[in-house]
Amino acid sequence: MAVYNPQEYFPILNEKGYIVGKATRERCHNGSKMLHPVVHLHVISSNGELFLQKRPSHKDIQPNKWDTAVGGHVDFGEQTETALHREALEEIGIHDFEAKWICSYIFESEREKEWVNCFVCYYDGPFILATDEVDEARFWSLSEIEAAHGKSIFTPNFEQEFHRIHLSKYLKSGN
Repeated sequence: MAVYNPQEYFPILNEKGYIVGKATRERCHNGSKMLHPVVHLHVISSNGELFLQKRPSHKDIQPNKWDTAVGGHVDFGEQTETALHREALEEIGIHDFEAKWICSYIFESEREKEWVNCFVCYYDGPFILATDEVDEARFWSLSEIEAAHGKSIFTPNFEQEFHRIHLSKYLKSGN
């Protein structure tokens, strides 16, 4: 179970992705726009549906919105792949999966700036949801995602990432 710690440290990156310092979670999320790394894991079922999680109301960024199955920060001194596996275990309770790196890109909102490392894996379950991290989770078909797009159901980051990495090519149409 993850514990929110405003004093935990994240690496600070330059625009080329190199570590140039460190800062607290609080400082990275207070509008400073300090570029810090995160991991996203897109979990796809064997029948081509995408597993998404709904962010709880207590989250400081994008509460009550559906988002990537796994998303979390890379701690200072932690390897990206280690953070990916730690976050997957903390949020949705999976540990035995093979992730494929898709891309990295910079995402900027009015409040923060992240170096996003995107991965994909195929996994049907079981899942053990962290109740403090995830309100609910389920598999979505491509048609459900397309129907909900642009209706404030998903986080803006998920919507942009879905199209940026052409995630639909991994999914099957259906109801």
